[in-house]
Amino acid sequence: MNPPVKPPRFPQLTMDQLDAAQKPLGEQIVKVSSIGIGGPYNSMLRSPVLGQRLFDLFHYLRWETSVPLRLNEFAILIIARQWRSQVEWYAHAPLAAKAGLAAEIIAELKAGARPSAMADDEAAVYDFVSELTSARKISDETYVKARRLFSDQQIVDLTAVAGNYIMVAMLLAMSETTVPPGKQPPFADDEG
Repeated sequence: MNPPVKPPRFPQLTMDQLDAAQKPLGEQIVKVSSIGIGGPYNSMLRSPVLGQRLFDLFHYLRWETSVPLRLNEFAILIIARQWRSQVEWYAHAPLAAKAGLAAEIIAELKAGARPSAMADDEAAVYDFVSELTSARKISDETYVKARRLFSDQQIVDLTAVAGNYIMVAMLLAMSETTVPPGKQPPFADDEG
């Protein structure tokens, strides 16, 4: 006998269900989102003022950031792997590959390993994001390596990308959001 199906914490909203405060944000989301108002947006719409502010931040950190797209997506994947965020990985691994991040780097990161064949800028991003999230600080050595490759703005933007996607992972974890129905989650339940 199968256990009863647990109802979702936040049932998936549809555009028709959005009220006057939610609808403008929903309309902005569907213009740019490959998952419509699913994923983190389903939670964000429940707090439309916060949701709008987050959406504006997401817009900058995805499409206007000073960090090159390949490295930006790599930073997002590092956070997705640390959090085992099924939706973040599902959404961003293809974007990282399309942006030029090598398949081997993506595979090794997904397996929980430090990728072995990274370019200098990729290694700097990996070390910077990993150190910041695990040690909660950046050593002088890691900062100097990053500073040789990145401008002040890029370092600030990279830090904001990491923090933002931790927040996204938290929203997804809190709401127990997973990949779309019929799609395979990237991480197995027993995968550390």
